[in-house]
Amino acid sequence: MAPWTRLALVPLVAQAVLVSPMPDADPDTVELNRRDAAEGYNSPPFYPTPHSGWESDWTAAYEKAQQVVGNMTLAEKVNLTTGTGFYMGPCVGQTGSALRFGIPNLCLQDSPLGIRNSDHNTAFPAGITVGATFNKNLMYARGRALGEESRGKGVNVQLGPVVCPLGRKPRGGRGWEGFGTDPTLQAFGAAYTIKGMQSTGTIATIKHFIGYEQEMYRMSTVLTKGYSSNIDDRTLHELYLWPFAEGVRAGVGSLMTAYNSINSSAASQNSKLINGILKDELGFQGFVMSDWLGQYAGVASALAGLDMAMPGDGAVPLFGDSYWASELSRSVLNGSVPVGRLNDMVTRIVAAWYKMGQDKDHPLPNFSTNTLDKTGPLYPGALFSPSGIVNQFVNVQANHNVTARAVAREAITLLKNEDDILPLRRNDSLKIFGTDAGANPDGLNSCSDQGCDKGVLTMGWGSGTSRLPYLITPQEAIANITKNAQFYITDSFPSDVTAGANDIAVVFINADSGENYITVEGNPGDRTVAGLYAWHNGDNLVKAAAEKFSNVVVVYHTVGPVIMEEWINLESVKAVLVAHLPGQEAGDSLTDVLFGDYSPSGHMPYTIPRSESDYPASVGLINQPFGQIQDTFTEGLYVDYRYFMKANIAPRYPFGHGLSYTTFNISSPTLTQVTALDSAYPPAAPPNGPTPVYNDAIPAASEVAWSSTKFTRIWRYLYPYLDNPESITASGDYPYPDGYSTTPKPRARAGGGQGGNPALFDVSFSVNIEVKNTGSRRGKAVAQLYVELPSSLGLDTPQLQLRQFEKTKELAPGQSETLTLTVTRKDLSVWDVEVQDWKAPVNGEGVKLWIGNSVADLPIVCTIGEGCSSQ
Repeated sequence: MAPWTRLALVPLVAQAVLVSPMPDADPDTVELNRRDAAEGYNSPPFYPTPHSGWESDWTAAYEKAQQVVGNMTLAEKVNLTTGTGFYMGPCVGQTGSALRFGIPNLCLQDSPLGIRNSDHNTAFPAGITVGATFNKNLMYARGRALGEESRGKGVNVQLGPVVCPLGRKPRGGRGWEGFGTDPTLQAFGAAYTIKGMQSTGTIATIKHFIGYEQEMYRMSTVLTKGYSSNIDDRTLHELYLWPFAEGVRAGVGSLMTAYNSINSSAASQNSKLINGILKDELGFQGFVMSDWLGQYAGVASALAGLDMAMPGDGAVPLFGDSYWASELSRSVLNGSVPVGRLNDMVTRIVAAWYKMGQDKDHPLPNFSTNTLDKTGPLYPGALFSPSGIVNQFVNVQANHNVTARAVAREAITLLKNEDDILPLRRNDSLKIFGTDAGANPDGLNSCSDQGCDKGVLTMGWGSGTSRLPYLITPQEAIANITKNAQFYITDSFPSDVTAGANDIAVVFINADSGENYITVEGNPGDRTVAGLYAWHNGDNLVKAAAEKFSNVVVVYHTVGPVIMEEWINLESVKAVLVAHLPGQEAGDSLTDVLFGDYSPSGHMPYTIPRSESDYPASVGLINQPFGQIQDTFTEGLYVDYRYFMKANIAPRYPFGHGLSYTTFNISSPTLTQVTALDSAYPPAAPPNGPTPVYNDAIPAASEVAWSSTKFTRIWRYLYPYLDNPESITASGDYPYPDGYSTTPKPRARAGGGQGGNPALFDVSFSVNIEVKNTGSRRGKAVAQLYVELPSSLGLDTPQLQLRQFEKTKELAPGQSETLTLTVTRKDLSVWDVEVQDWKAPVNGEGVKLWIGNSVADLPIVCTIGEGCSSQ
């Protein structure tokens, strides 16, 4: 989501595709939308919404929620499901309250890497940086620190982590917010982040559900509708749904839908995805919210499973109208939204609030996302607003800079190191080039939501950012270590630079991207102008340095894949470090590695190509200004390294690649069967437990009548109340969507627990390996496990798929550590589109488990039934 600056792109007309239109929608328009769908891709109806509360981990929270919701008025229920409107409170979004029960306005706040538009908070490394660590402990630690800061600021729901975009489009604007281009890496990143965040009492939000891979044309306007991501069932399950399933399995409290459509049905009202897959098959117990202004209809979205509308406004913000709020009250009274659906919506929200212990001394918001002033309007979106203290300047940073620095440091990925030029010595003669080494000349946080590329690149731009409380630049950090460095903070190579025989040139370059509501240097979020090349003529800067200096080190801060072919093979380019997006500790984390206090241990969370043409054409950006874009995922399962392997294309650097200052040996593999795979499909899960039961009769209209007690109404604030609600009657002739039903469907065969059938997550096999530091320096190693599935499954399947990884502790020279890598039934399965269940080779016959340092460097293979060997 994003703030006011996005308003040029807000939907001005309701979108209704393959789901119910609003009562006044033109039926012909709905039929046109259906005809526009890509052939062979549709989103079948799934109604009604499955009720929640049956999962044992949530039983206590749902019991508390049931007691409260059963005594709520209609107004109180609607209040908790609808945002109060754009700029109508201290947070980027807030619901109404139910104060009789101690439930305040719930504060929802960005971002996945820190508290956005706040003060005295930590600006952590971005998700792509976290993925590059391949360190589960750091994933958890960063998540816990994020949760602690959110709670300290009074945030109820923090809007992260991100697992979509998956990074299908290498030039897509927001891939850096997630953990990488592999679903397993994304899944572990999300699960450990969620567990860390929610351990503090903060509700995490996994997003964006689903198929959101491009920034341009993501939303509906008067001219066009948000693009449709057309995804086949198997690809959906095996790639894009995989990390969401693990997030649900981790117990995430909330989920945010995407802006785009999926198979021509808008994400926020796609009944198959929300009701059928998320809430039925995956057993999601939390609540589903829209992205900001990503709700395109009222009744249709409620019936399709949306539980919370954010920020609450209708098609145009700050008009004081809403698809829900008073309109939801009306819809309940006229019978178009069943009371049972509203009860489930509210129960999910209240249960998440109880599950995280927010009924016990959870702070109220003590900051304003709208201003850094101490005092100001309480409701900035209103023309006339009461004022008061809006910022208490509570410092929530604690010692989180330590975690931030550790994440940034362990993510740094050494791609090349000829002649062991790295690490640098403190007495080396250094010449430092590039604005990416320095500070933003306009000042820290001078660009709203980091919407510029000036100075060292610490994060991309958009709603997934936070203000930097301070910034240690590479220039500052290097200067603190050595007096033998000269700095040329320019992107044009100086003509008067002299190069001594022993001089080392360190060249800083970057590649940026972000969210669509900000355009930076002609790039509307996606990298349309810059492509996959360095910004600010960075490639030319490297070449110029390489022409003059015999020893060149390149430091690259980047949001994603970049092309290095113009200079990577130049004789004088001896080393390349990818420092990703390091956040506030950019300088110190880099010098920790650059000067050898720590050995680099990051690994690439995506493939680096030799040319953009190495990718399949279907993953390119689509530019179509009119009509709904049909973005069909014809490459299917073959994204990133999966495609490179299928097409037999050698990348510049493969997925998972990362060098060290030391060397490691992986040996002594031992394969153990843990749980028998004696059937192709998992055994049926136990029946679901009971769910809360309420009186689902339409309540008295008086429950949403304006109170006779005087209170000051705030203009544009969204209330649940109606004038003359007694005049509303249930007509029974509402034009429900095709396939709409109030009869519950049988539980999905693949369901039965959070994330799916619990048997899917039984560990089938484990492999113990010994990792030994065989070099002369201390360091950490990452062991990656890839699965090769047999042809006996009868399906076209990627040759290798990452399914597990572990990172060692820091090993001294000669020191060893035993790592255990496990794979589950699901890890060895494919999605059977006919049976609608996960199918594995019986007894794992024919499965190979490859273990090593990257997808292209796998010295250990274990064949199920035969044992392990070294290649």
